[in-house]
Amino acid sequence: MNPVYIVDSIRTPRARANQKGGLNKLNPYELLDFLYKDIESKNFFNLKSIDEVILGCVTQFGEQAGNIAKASSLFSGYPDSISGLTINRFCSSSLDAINFACLKVQSQQANNVIAGGVEMMSRVPMLSDEAAIWNDLEIAGRAKIFLMGSGADLIASLFDISREDVDKQALKSQQKALNALKNNYFKSIIPVTSKNKLIHCVEDECIRPDTTLESLASLEPSFKKLGEQGADQAQLNLFRNLKEISHVHTAGNSPAMADAASMTLLSNKKIQENGHRARAKIISVATVNDDPLLVLSGCILATQKILSQNNLKVSDVDLFEIHEAFASTMIHCQKELKIDDAKLNVNGGCIALGHPMGATGSIMMSTLVDELERRDLATGIVATSGAAGAGTAILIERI
Repeated sequence: MNPVYIVDSIRTPRARANQKGGLNKLNPYELLDFLYKDIESKNFFNLKSIDEVILGCVTQFGEQAGNIAKASSLFSGYPDSISGLTINRFCSSSLDAINFACLKVQSQQANNVIAGGVEMMSRVPMLSDEAAIWNDLEIAGRAKIFLMGSGADLIASLFDISREDVDKQALKSQQKALNALKNNYFKSIIPVTSKNKLIHCVEDECIRPDTTLESLASLEPSFKKLGEQGADQAQLNLFRNLKEISHVHTAGNSPAMADAASMTLLSNKKIQENGHRARAKIISVATVNDDPLLVLSGCILATQKILSQNNLKVSDVDLFEIHEAFASTMIHCQKELKIDDAKLNVNGGCIALGHPMGATGSIMMSTLVDELERRDLATGIVATSGAAGAGTAILIERI
């Protein structure tokens, strides 16, 4: 099979998902256009040699509906010949976009593919597509699908993770992210500025520098009401060993909603015709599905699978970027995989940095490539979780 190289991995800043957020005045097409223009300006390859654009997007509704991968490439003036595919594997979507693009290049169906994702959560709110799995209790019950916050509280209940534990995890994420921001570690951010729309967004907005354990402890549980409406009883019926569901997650230890877009460029060539050298090589990919009732545990199984299929131990890998879906899932993940803090999410996670659902996986890829280069390290794994137990992991080697 063809080798697969990461020519570049770029992203916009992650902005707060509200009307005051730095990207709110842009529609998804306008936001993606900044990344398309950056790719074009860097002249990695002739645009006519790009075979496909594959983008993840979770809430494909309103401005994000209508195969935004294809439509956005046309909007940005890319050649008509480029195919477009928009996918939804919940919060793993953009990492799966990279996965699908990798398979295309490996199998010689494509030579050069743009993969990534977009989610404008301030303009297309989460759950606004009114999917039956979130709104119809009978369908959700038969499909064994719970909302993500309920799943996070279930994990905390099953594995004796306390409110203090999750708040400490959130504080750690904030401190790491703030350090990375202050030291300009996120090299792959493409600034988003627009004079006519009065936009100037050049760095991640969701980090809260004034976070303390005391401020986190003062927040009310976010998913207790959902539990009272029937989620708790449904979970207790399925997990008979539990006496109650611990509602430990709040706005402070859950992933921050965000607006962002991301793109990772894949090629079958290590060195492009114009002399650009690829930044990394994809060594292996893995896709799994864990127990849907645990909702967000797929990143653990995906990481275990990719380590196993490459005969690696955790100690053999230099850095891990693993989806910080909620604080309890990250704590459980770290305990299960036995990854030291020194190599896990070293620049913070989604609790601090934000989680633009359809774009997060490719953003994590850019963060990993940046950090491998900064530290002069060789190997890294990106792993994401999605609803219903979805999980994807990719092993890369820096060039």
